[in-house]
Amino acid sequence: MLFSVKNYEVGPVMTNCYFLINEDTKELVVIDPGDEAQRLIGEIDKLGCKPQAILLTHGHFDHAGAAAQVGEHYAIPIIAHEEEKETLENPRFNLGGMMGGAPAVYHADLFVKDEQILEYAGFVIKVLFTPGHTPGGCSFYVEEQKLLFSGDALFHQSIGRTDFPNGSTSTLVRAVKEKLLTLPADTNVFPGHEQLTTIGFEKQYNPFF
Repeated sequence: MLFSVKNYEVGPVMTNCYFLINEDTKELVVIDPGDEAQRLIGEIDKLGCKPQAILLTHGHFDHAGAAAQVGEHYAIPIIAHEEEKETLENPRFNLGGMMGGAPAVYHADLFVKDEQILEYAGFVIKVLFTPGHTPGGCSFYVEEQKLLFSGDALFHQSIGRTDFPNGSTSTLVRAVKEKLLTLPADTNVFPGHEQLTTIGFEKQYNPFF
């Protein structure tokens, strides 16, 4: 399969929204559409692609904020981990008013479990439960293409913040160690903010491990 990953920085805290594209079928999966729904819709239409699903790594406003609008526009499901329902739906936990905006409520159409396999746009995507930044945070692993979408669990030489409601540093460190750093070293990591990395690099250079 020919595939590509396109990255769009959206919103006030420059969140990475990703399009995982099957270049053979021109189908794609949207990961973490946090803001700028009309821009993202315009980019999808410009690419001539047909979205199949929206995957949310977690329910904070900067990752989920544009999901409903994009999902409704293309009539596609929004997917999140089953432990993230409260974060999505509670404005105190999703931080919707943090940047001065109105408190917001988000939703998912399908709640998934750890290790569950999803198949969209020709990709086989495994859900990896990586709580700690939020109680239901997860990462999405595409083994065949050596891709990991880590949300705010694992960053380049860092991990996600744990000082928000329901955060836990020990939980996050353990989850990343057990679920992510055990993946092949040449797995490309696409985090929720800032630059790309690899599992091998993080195992060697991330100061949290």
